[in-house]
Amino acid sequence: MVETSGSGAAELAALRARRCTAEQALALFDSLPAVPVAEITTGRWRGDELDTGHPFAGVLVASGWYGKQFDDPDTVHPLLFAVDGVVFPVDPRRVPLGLAGRIPMAGVRASKKALGYLRFAFQTQRPTARLRNVEYRGVVSAAMIYDQLPIIDHFRRVDEQTLLGVMDMRGLAEPYVFVLRQDTAS
Repeated sequence: MVETSGSGAAELAALRARRCTAEQALALFDSLPAVPVAEITTGRWRGDELDTGHPFAGVLVASGWYGKQFDDPDTVHPLLFAVDGVVFPVDPRRVPLGLAGRIPMAGVRASKKALGYLRFAFQTQRPTARLRNVEYRGVVSAAMIYDQLPIIDHFRRVDEQTLLGVMDMRGLAEPYVFVLRQDTAS
């Protein structure tokens, strides 16, 4: 059994209830214990975010982002989307991340509707990332390394079913902070 701090879950709930700064989110991340790759539960994980004012804030969720799927350390789907109740993996290279924060939210929501029709142009069955133990902010913990993009998602454990993630993407001044909860329905 992995020991976790009950205060981590309480602090995460407090930060999710309001907009927080990147510094507050990173302070929580730094206070949480590492989670080795061997302890990442396989299956689907449902995604949400901490609103730190990052350009991605609200964009992924509004566009239909569902979360991530870990089949094994070398078989990872970093972007799952859901449209009309269907969850499917998307090739991250086909997602226009550079437009995040530049398109009004109404346009983002419209793209979610279009994704239902264009799903097969974005969908992939091939894994597009892998899990490795990586040092980040002075701690070795599980990280998801994208195969074709300069992105590494670093994870810390909030509790047995919850991870706090930090997306480290080349060219972004501040990281995007997100939450993953194990999807027991998958």
